[in-house]
Amino acid sequence: MISLRIRLKKKWENYNKKEAFASFYIYKPFYLFFLNTKEMKLFRIIALLEGISYILLIFVAVPIKYTFGDASFVKFLGMPHGLLFMSYVGCSIFYMQNQNWNLKIFLIVLIASIIPFGTFYVDKKYLRS
Repeated sequence: MISLRIRLKKKWENYNKKEAFASFYIYKPFYLFFLNTKEMKLFRIIALLEGISYILLIFVAVPIKYTFGDASFVKFLGMPHGLLFMSYVGCSIFYMQNQNWNLKIFLIVLIASIIPFGTFYVDKKYLRS
């Protein structure tokens, strides 16, 4: 079992030296999938969906909750928004290392996730290039 791990480790390390920070063998195929996606399409889709879910949560669900006292919309939109937000943050950390973003760009991308319409700005300015 140990010799198989060593052989797999050598195989993956010889494939690409950039993946040295990914220390778990399980995540390496996931890492290679992200490297092969052209122009960060998955991250752009997650950013778009996260922005839409945030806008719906802030401008639709929360006013309905406090105007009519019905919290079902917040519960319905809150969970998908939370998952999309965590995916957005995870992808931004991943692409900071992959695309060699400096700290300023990384912080702009992260702060944009908590500002309404911020993810659309990030998509237009940073993710399309």
